[in-house]
Amino acid sequence: MFWSKIGITLLTLGLLYNSIFATPDTAAAWRQLLATTLGGAGRGPVLLALALVPANWGLEAWKWYRLARHLEPVTFGRSFRAVLVGLTLGFATPNRVGDYAGRIIELKSRRVSALGAVFLGRYCQLVATVLAGVAGLLYFVLKFYLNGYPAAGLGVVASAALLSGLVLVPLYRSQLLLAALGLWRPLRQFRPALAIMPTYPARALHTVLAISGLRYAVFCAQFMLLLAAYGVGGPLGPGLAAVAGTFFLKSLVPSLNALADVGVRELSATHLFGLLGQPALPVLSASLSLWVINIALPSAAGLLLVPGLRVLREKRATK
Repeated sequence: MFWSKIGITLLTLGLLYNSIFATPDTAAAWRQLLATTLGGAGRGPVLLALALVPANWGLEAWKWYRLARHLEPVTFGRSFRAVLVGLTLGFATPNRVGDYAGRIIELKSRRVSALGAVFLGRYCQLVATVLAGVAGLLYFVLKFYLNGYPAAGLGVVASAALLSGLVLVPLYRSQLLLAALGLWRPLRQFRPALAIMPTYPARALHTVLAISGLRYAVFCAQFMLLLAAYGVGGPLGPGLAAVAGTFFLKSLVPSLNALADVGVRELSATHLFGLLGQPALPVLSASLSLWVINIALPSAAGLLLVPGLRVLREKRATK
């Protein structure tokens, strides 16, 4: 599995390089594009996208606050710190498992159950990504690949509706998920952690899913602002469909770490926006900028909080 993820990452980056950077004078054109955007009319949308970063991670902290208080009394401040530390620890860890650690070590008890709470929050975010992404990709499939094939299009629409419904089953019928884990011995070790999921009432799940939807909307708004900053135009509807499809395709590829995400999202974005007739370089620049402001910069900020982790303070106290 490890080497397969390495292979997927290298293949994606190779395809991205071959499709974007293999052409002559691309580096010079990119530098000129960045200078024009950051020093001209594109500065305003970039600053607006930056202003939404606290809202993005504030919503994630709110989501974790709603999940963690089911385990023990917590404050929003502790939740926000746990999210930033988790982002930092998950930056270079496989599948961002450090994100789990950063949130769990801030809790005082029930840390095994906290694993299930973190998983539940991430799954709710995945549900928002899948529901919007399926609709976005459906637009491209029907318009560019199945145009003139109504029967096939109807089948794809039915499949998309079925997938959208199935993705909600583990969320609202988590007992089925636990039962499925018990059928295969290697997965049984996860049952104690995920056993917390059925204890969340439906109202709490509605709230967490709504917060995930709001955070997804912030992501989309940031991406659209950055696209506008780099001069990517076109109708709003197809643009949103391309953004949703990009996030969905990125979620399908296993992530080795946060750095491996660079390439998957960019390759998807350049392909989908290319179908809309948009040039690759501005789309690539907007996608990379989205990664920098939402992942790289907050991860660097989280480094300032790592020395103050409760576990580290406890170790110093015992010495």
